[in-house]
Amino acid sequence: MAVLLGLGLIARLPGVISLAVTRTTTLDSLGACQGVSYQNGTAYLYGDREVGVIRAYTVSADSLVYKGPEIRLTVAGKDVINHPTGLARQGTLPTFIGNSIRIGEPGKPSTAADWRAVIYAIDWAGLLRTHTLDGNLLRTIDDDAAVQGTRPEYVQYQNNWYVATADYGNHANAVRLYDPARLATAQKTSEPGVLVKQFACSPWVQNLHWIPEKGMLVLIQNQIEGRRWRFTFMDLAKSIEAGREQVINTIDLDKTDELEGFALLSATKGVAVTSARTANVHTVTLGW
Repeated sequence: MAVLLGLGLIARLPGVISLAVTRTTTLDSLGACQGVSYQNGTAYLYGDREVGVIRAYTVSADSLVYKGPEIRLTVAGKDVINHPTGLARQGTLPTFIGNSIRIGEPGKPSTAADWRAVIYAIDWAGLLRTHTLDGNLLRTIDDDAAVQGTRPEYVQYQNNWYVATADYGNHANAVRLYDPARLATAQKTSEPGVLVKQFACSPWVQNLHWIPEKGMLVLIQNQIEGRRWRFTFMDLAKSIEAGREQVINTIDLDKTDELEGFALLSATKGVAVTSARTANVHTVTLGW
């Protein structure tokens, strides 16, 4: 079921998930923001500026307040994760950051051949301590099982944690689940034992968000390539078992910029980010 929402309008249909933007603001120094990860009271927003960056914020009412210091995704001053597209963190399991690298000609419609997908295993504690990848980049993994880009996020299926990722384009899109232990030691994701499960999904997936309490995986999407907002709430277990996304709700918002990321801050409040230079951070409210 698709629900079209205008700014400030919230759907109130029985049994339907609702989502509405309640506040919009601008956070600077992120370049083109690519996503957000909420961990232990801190929102980590990441983007591609002159180098890839992660910036930490505390949540205050409906605002994000920069707490610093800035993390630069560089080694010896050289930009390494230039276009971060996913930050997977879960307890003591390995931490992974994705990088979807466009190698095709800018300004033209992209194909799978125009992208290289890379996943990096990271010493997260070290990264927070030293604020660069120097000494904290544990492994570089070619996500060659991907069709177009990578966006790692931890999910749980049958009491096991996996690193999920998805494609962006409109051909052969799939959500794939990787074994985190094998992924952390692999050179490429096509190696035996890395890929555990996969299922087909709809196109233009910019990021993923796992809601453990509900067993839902959210596809953070565009309605068309690079434009307009879409949130697809799926039953993860049923999707894996069916081999194709099993949609609970699809919510389209009437906003024209490029939705890049979303994370829940509580059961009924979240933050969505776009790649725009202004008005790039949005507080959203949800109804279940």
